[in-house]
This record gives sequence, C-alpha cells and structure tokens, in this order.
Amino acid sequence: MKMTAGLRAMGLVKLNRAWQNLNARKYVSDQLLADGEIKKSRIPLNIDTNMLKIGFLGGGKMAQALAKGFIRTGLSKGEMMLASCLPNDIGSIEFFKKVGSNTVFTNAPIIDHGDVLILSVKPQVVPKVLPEFKIRDNKKLLISIAMGISLTSLEKALPAGTPVIRVMPNTPALVGCGATVFARGKHATDKDAEITEKLFSAVGICEEVPENFIDPITALAGSGPAYIFMIIEAMADGGVKMGLTRPMAYKFAAQTVLGAGTMVRETNLHPGQLKDDVSSPAGCTITAIHQLEKDGLRSALISAIEAATLRCREVSSQTEKN
Repeated sequence: MKMTAGLRAMGLVKLNRAWQNLNARKYVSDQLLADGEIKKSRIPLNIDTNMLKIGFLGGGKMAQALAKGFIRTGLSKGEMMLASCLPNDIGSIEFFKKVGSNTVFTNAPIIDHGDVLILSVKPQVVPKVLPEFKIRDNKKLLISIAMGISLTSLEKALPAGTPVIRVMPNTPALVGCGATVFARGKHATDKDAEITEKLFSAVGICEEVPENFIDPITALAGSGPAYIFMIIEAMADGGVKMGLTRPMAYKFAAQTVLGAGTMVRETNLHPGQLKDDVSSPAGCTITAIHQLEKDGLRSALISAIEAATLRCREVSSQTEKN
C-alpha cells in the first residue's frame, strides 16, 4: 500500500510541475514535424482581419460552423458573409438568415462578394464551380475544404496566379473544438497563410503542414471523431452492462474522453506517462489495460488510420484522373 501511494504521489507531483511550467509561460505549439521535416516558424497572427467579407461557395454544416466561429471571435459579421445554397436546402438557408447573412442560389455573386472565398461544396461539385472563376477572372484568396482536391488541381482550374490554400478541418469545429491543418499553393503568401490560420483558429486549433500530410491527418483527425464516438459508445455499453443507467454511462464516458484529451494537450506530458500515472500496481486500471492489449485495441486503431489514409489517397487519385 505504501509503495502504491508513493507511486501515485510521484505522478501527482509530475502533473503539478507540468501545470506550473504551463502557467509560467505562454506555450506555443511549434513541434518538429516527423521524418526530418524542417520546423517552420509559427506565423505571427498580427494581421488586421477584423470584419472580413467572406463568401461561402456551399452553405453546408462546415460552412455554418465556420460562420458561427467567425462571428463569435469578431472576424466578421453576419451581414458581411454571403453563402450559396441549393434552393431546396432549407436548413442552410434558415441558418444563414438567422445569423444575419444572405444566401443566393448561384456562385457568381459569391465570387464577386468576398475578400476571402471558401470552397465548401462536395468534391464532385468542385469541377462545376471553378470555371466560373476564370469567366470572372477573379484572383481572390480561395480556401478549399473540399476533400481529395489537390492544390495542383485547384490551381490548374483557376486563373493563373490565384492564391489557393487547401484546408482539412474536422467536424468538432461545429462545437469550436476543431483540429484543422492547411497547405498553401505556390501563389499563396505569408499573409494568405496568416489569414487562413486566424480564421480556422476561430473553431479550434489550426496548423500549417506540407500537402502530403493532409491524407494521414484526414485519417487521424478528419475520420478520428468517428473512432472516438465508437469508443464512447463501447465504454458506455460496458457501464450499462455493469449496472449504470444509459444516460449516466454516456455522460461519464464522454466527459472522460474530453478530460483525457485535455490533459494530454494542457500538461504536454506523454500519453504513456499519463496512463502510467493512473495504473496502480495490481489495480483495476492495469487489469483493464491488459485486457485491451489482448483484444488488440492499439493494433485496431493503427490499422484503421492506415486503411483510412490509403482510402484518402485512392479518392485523391481518382479525383485527379477525373
């Protein structure tokens, strides 16, 4: 018992020290990229992006999440945003009306409207939208969140010299907890990258990466929420099996995932260290971990991300051919 208490006390001391270090300075996430990738200096977010006119080419859920974030953080106002929607997309039309924005049923007014244009249509619709830019000879900053459409494909279809940035957000952006990465095209400037980072930081975290990182990050962070939802559901099922009510099981499973993720981010400790700090000798946690290892939890998640990455590359390849 004394040894167990001592180990737990040591873990608490390490956590407390990490918190002190975190509070003593402003922590900037500027990590080294894998495989010898050169570390890039973080873009200083000092550009005046207040009250940007933003045009959404497509008014779906992600466009709505971004609009909410831009308004909440003071980067734009509802009346300064314009979105194109299908006439029968009543939900999107009502959302933009509610936040004070207008909607249109064609893309030409969007292209003329925004300081920044966000391409947020389905990937299969992109080839129908981009030719309108050439007709209007528009070279405003275009931010694309269309999955599988490469920078090369976008630049080829747009007027020469158009600044393009490819962005990969994920669905937790809907609640302000998104994980977004972006890669800039050959005509995008530091200013364009700075604007993009500030805009998408309004709905979570945002970092610049090389374009070849986007597929694995899509598999990890883009598809990742689905994996976590399954884990929450399975954890709750376990709680129900052992006698908890369904609402209580979901509530505590979800909060546990939220808390664990926050600890990894805020303490900057290795996940393995945090796991060890919870695992008392001969305790219930290490017993459960042994069972998870026997059932292949780690291997299953690694294989899932590998499979999703390969599928992303396959979709991208098919898109390039078309």
